[in-house]
Amino acid sequence: MNIGVFFGGKSPEHDVSIITGQLVISELKKMQHNVVPIYLGKNGEWYISQELGTLKFFQDHQKDKKLLEFSKVSLDLEKSQGKMVFQKKGLMAKSIEIDLAFPAFHGSNGEDGTIQGMFELCNLPYVGCDVASSAIAYDKILTKTYYKSTGTATANFMFFSKKDWDKNRTEIIANIKNTLRYPLFVKPPKLGSSIGISKAKDDKELEFAIEVALHYGEKVLVEDGVENLMDITCCVIGNDELEASLIQESVFESELFDFKEKYLVDGGAQLGNATNSLVIPARLDTDTTKNVQELAKEIYSGVGASGIARVDFLYDKVAKKVYANEINPMPGTVYHHLWKASGLELNELLKKLIDFAVERHGEKNKFKYTFDSDMMSFANSVKLKLGKLMK
Repeated sequence: MNIGVFFGGKSPEHDVSIITGQLVISELKKMQHNVVPIYLGKNGEWYISQELGTLKFFQDHQKDKKLLEFSKVSLDLEKSQGKMVFQKKGLMAKSIEIDLAFPAFHGSNGEDGTIQGMFELCNLPYVGCDVASSAIAYDKILTKTYYKSTGTATANFMFFSKKDWDKNRTEIIANIKNTLRYPLFVKPPKLGSSIGISKAKDDKELEFAIEVALHYGEKVLVEDGVENLMDITCCVIGNDELEASLIQESVFESELFDFKEKYLVDGGAQLGNATNSLVIPARLDTDTTKNVQELAKEIYSGVGASGIARVDFLYDKVAKKVYANEINPMPGTVYHHLWKASGLELNELLKKLIDFAVERHGEKNKFKYTFDSDMMSFANSVKLKLGKLMK
């Protein structure tokens, strides 16, 4: 089985995806799998080469343009059924077949259901959440709307579009102040890794934060801040039978858990390296821990997630109240550090994720996707009123 690991992408989280992709590629090779590194450049071009399966290539800022040009491929839609077939260009043209996809994308066009849609069209098994659950989990507004509809506790919120902001700026600020309370968190709803997120303590900071968020998308999400905050997270894996990880507590010095602390300081807390910024298991009592794990599984199941996802929570330590926050349909570096602390090594985790993908694909293909009808025989009928249009 040729496993294609997809990474890169046209997203602000491009570099985070490279790190996840390289981790997965390296471990799958150790497991003796046939691994095909598939890199989507910031220019939207597809590239395949074993040289792209090393972090060293991407650490070199003077990337070998000749190698990239030589590695350029295109998708052969005609042959891509039950598999994906890429065609290399140039004199050394050849076909490369993918039997299972492991998307290591983060951000738009990869974690939001779009690439999953392409896998579905090719009838290709793939790791992780499907189209619908990826779209819901990736969009913070849809996630918060889901919480509200199910009565799941979440921080109070509002959202609006750029068009609304351009027309009714003063009215929107007034509405936010009447509905929510400072400090506020302002977010681009379709972006991860804390990119574009700001904390606002007054009207001036709020207006600036909204302008920043609108650089990354057409909508803005504004949320109440949670007092006495503990930032906690729980990973879940599985299709039907779900397994929750230990709870991780993130400790950060800045006013929000930003990109710098997640990925740069001491090697990055989100990468599992900045151990001083992580407490595993979180400093919670037994009942709260169990409740958070069960709530994570309920949310995972409720949005239709499969394979793997991470559910983030905000915990008020004084009020002892848990607020559901974001859902990450493809956690960075598959959150292997938290699973390792939970007793599951990376190779075991990847094996499970591949097995879940194959299992879901097999179940899906048991259903019938065609329907025979005589509709075309009646296409000229008066009832359908198509006769005149076809003449």
